[in-house]
Amino acid sequence: MVKIIRPLLVIFGGLSLLTGLAYPLVTTGIAQAVFPAQANGSLIEKDGKAVGSRLIGQNFSGEQYFWGRPSATSPMPYNAGNSGGSNLGPTNKAQLDAVKGNVDNIRKAHPTQTGPVPVDLVTASGSGLDPEISVASAYYQVDRVAAARKLPATAVRKLVDDHIIGETFGLLGEPRVNVLELNLALDQLARKV
Repeated sequence: MVKIIRPLLVIFGGLSLLTGLAYPLVTTGIAQAVFPAQANGSLIEKDGKAVGSRLIGQNFSGEQYFWGRPSATSPMPYNAGNSGGSNLGPTNKAQLDAVKGNVDNIRKAHPTQTGPVPVDLVTASGSGLDPEISVASAYYQVDRVAAARKLPATAVRKLVDDHIIGETFGLLGEPRVNVLELNLALDQLARKV
C-alpha cells in the first residue's frame, strides 16, 4: 500500500507546487514586468490617489459631469463586485419601461437636444459597468455640461474631441470616450478658467 500512496503523494505535492505556486508567481511576474498598469487594475490616479479604473464605470449624476451608461448592477449602481446585465430581453415590459424612463430623463436634462437619444445613454451594457460612451453620447451632453459649468460649449466640445479613443487596432469597435477620464479633464479645465 505504501508503494502506491507514496508516489501519489509526491505527484500531488509536485503538481500542487507547480500549478498552485510556481505558475501563478511566473505569470504575475511577467504581467508586472510587461503590463504593470493593466496588471494593477488600470487605475487612474489624481493627486497621488487612485480615483477609479479605466475599466469600470462610475456613477456621475451631477449636471456638471458627463454621464455614462446606465448600470444594471445591484444593489447599487456600478457595483464592481456584482457585474452583470439585467438579463431582460428587448421585448420585456420591464426593460421597455426602464428604457422609456431613461429616455424621458435624458430628454428632460437636455432640452436643447431635439435629435434621437443615443442608445448607450439609455441602455446598460452586458456587464453593467461599461466605463465608456459613444462619441455621439458625449456630444449629446456638451450643452448641459457647458451650461452647468458656465463654460463655452466649444471648449467642452474640444475636450470631448481630445478624449476620443479610436477603434482598437484601428479596426475593432467604434470610437468612444472614457467617462472618468473626460470628467477628470473637465475638472482641470474648470480650474484653469
